[in-house]
Amino acid sequence: MTSPLAIDVTVRAMGPGDIEAATELSRALNWPHREEDWAFFLELGEGLVAEHAGRVVGTIMAWRYGVDAATLGMVIVADDLQGRGLGRRLMQAMIDRLDGRTIVLHATPAGQPLYEKLGFVAIGRVHQHQGVAPMAPLAELLPDERVRPMGAQDDAPPALYSRASGMDRADLVEAMAQVDKGVVLTRDHLPVGFAMLRRFGRGWSIAPVVAPDSGGAKVLVLHWLGQNKGSFTRIDVTEAGGLSPWLEGLGLPRVDTVVQMARGAVTPPADGISVYALSAQALG
Repeated sequence: MTSPLAIDVTVRAMGPGDIEAATELSRALNWPHREEDWAFFLELGEGLVAEHAGRVVGTIMAWRYGVDAATLGMVIVADDLQGRGLGRRLMQAMIDRLDGRTIVLHATPAGQPLYEKLGFVAIGRVHQHQGVAPMAPLAELLPDERVRPMGAQDDAPPALYSRASGMDRADLVEAMAQVDKGVVLTRDHLPVGFAMLRRFGRGWSIAPVVAPDSGGAKVLVLHWLGQNKGSFTRIDVTEAGGLSPWLEGLGLPRVDTVVQMARGAVTPPADGISVYALSAQALG
C-alpha cells in the first residue's frame, strides 16, 4: 500500500491556464461545470492546484467576503491519487492562506470526515434541485408586492445579501450583475429581496434567492421558473428555508443533499431576511 504523499506533488496558485485541466477533473466526477464556470469562479476568487509529473491532479478554490469570512469549494483529487493525503494538503494550504477567517463550505459524504478533522462543524443542509423547468403557476402577489428588473445601479441587492448571509457580499453581487439577469422583490415600493439567473453547467441556475420570508422567496423562484419553462434549471436551496418539498411538488426534483459546514464563528443573518438559495455550492 502506498503511504500518503509518497509521490512528488507541487501545490501552487491556480491560473487561467489551469482551467481546462480543472474542468476535466470535475467532469470525471460528473460535475456539470463548464470551462466558463471555472473561469468565472477564478475571476471572483483564488485557487490552488496540485501538480504531479506535469499533470494537474487536484484543485481547491476560495472566495473572500469582507475582512473576516470566506467560502471554500471545488475540492477535487484525481481518482488515481485518492487516499494519499492530497486532499488534506490542499485544504490545509488554503486554510493557511485564508489566515483566520471564518470559512464555510458544502460537504459531500465523502469529504465530510476530512473537514471534521480540520475543525469544520455542520451548521445546516442544502438540497440540490434540477431538471427541465416545469410549467409553473402564476405567483400570488401580496397587494403591495411587485417583481421588477434589477437595475445596473441597484444598491439594495448587495445590502440584502450581506445582511442575509452574515458576510459582505457586495463585490459578489456586483460581479454577478455584470453577467446575470436579476429581479428585485418590492413591498410598498421598498426592495425586500432579489433573485438572479445565470448560465451554468447543463443549463441555467436560479442563484441566489434572498427574501424576507418563504412567500417572497416563492414569488422570486416562480418568476424565473416561468421565464425558464422547458429549459434545464438548477437551484440549491437551504433546508432551513423550507422550499425543497414545494419544489418537489412543482415538478423540480431533488437530486442531491450536501452538508453546510463552518470553521470559526458564523455571523447569524439579520432579522427579516434570509438566503433561500445559494449563489453556488462553492460560493455559498
